Amino acid sequence: MIPLRLGTRASKLATSQSQWVADRLTELTGRQVELVRITTDGDVSTAPLASMGGVGVFVSALREALLAGEIDFAVHSLKDLPTGDAAGLVVAAVPPREDPRDALVARDGLVLGELPPGSKVGTGSPRRAAQLRALGLGHEIVEIRGNVDTRLRKVADGELDAVVLARAGLVRLGRADEITETLDPIQMLPAPGQGALAVECRDPDTDPAAADVFAALRSLDDPWTRAAVAAERALLATLEAGCSAPVGALGEPVEGDPEAGEEDELYLRATVLATDGTAAVRQSTTGPLVEAEMIGRKLAAEMLADGADLLMQEESA
Repeated sequence: MIPLRLGTRASKLATSQSQWVADRLTELTGRQVELVRITTDGDVSTAPLASMGGVGVFVSALREALLAGEIDFAVHSLKDLPTGDAAGLVVAAVPPREDPRDALVARDGLVLGELPPGSKVGTGSPRRAAQLRALGLGHEIVEIRGNVDTRLRKVADGELDAVVLARAGLVRLGRADEITETLDPIQMLPAPGQGALAVECRDPDTDPAAADVFAALRSLDDPWTRAAVAAERALLATLEAGCSAPVGALGEPVEGDPEAGEEDELYLRATVLATDGTAAVRQSTTGPLVEAEMIGRKLAAEMLADGADLLMQEESA
């Protein structure tokens, strides 16, 4: 049988997580998979992601290859995936999520609270930068780009005192031992979808030839992770409306006890911040897991009513 062609970004992290998906798919279905490396706009530009349009810059080239039939499916970091539907494509699987929290890698094994005022802390994320500023520790937040190796090298070479990265990426690269602190979501809420992967293929409803691929990929799906990220992304979609204020969100499924008549629930918390960290709207809610998207939309509406809309208008002005 001809191997399935998996489209992936060419970075070490992207190929690492794509290879994990390929190996898992082969284990579950017996189908062989070959990686097809594709360069995206986000990989070749050194401009800040926000100036390039932010979400989607790592995705469009993979989606174009999918629709052109050059690959059979693609693996994305789910936080890179736009919240809107892509015509002709479907997310066939959301595999089990890696730890979604952010992580600090600092000089001398320090944790965030031990870095003295004036320490240079690097991040390429407006969300992380805003939450770091909101902590009021007096650190200098430095905007950086580049892959994980490049960012970690800036600490090793003394150019920065610390960097903040997604813990999931460091784990997938086998570099978790370099983490000096895993940041509690009370300090820093992760990006919606952080730590999760999206496995995307052509929609069998519009392309019947994709039915076999779709069926094979469904074996990778984890309903707990899918529900959590569905809530986070529904919240983001409701909040965005063309605005660029930093948004953090984390959905955490809670298994109910059927014998006690308890249903599975979802705990969702989120924040919208000013980029300078001086203002924020932060709320949380719970609800039935089966209503994940509705929970996300409802929490977003409550945050907008609590002033998040004004905050985002200031950020987009």
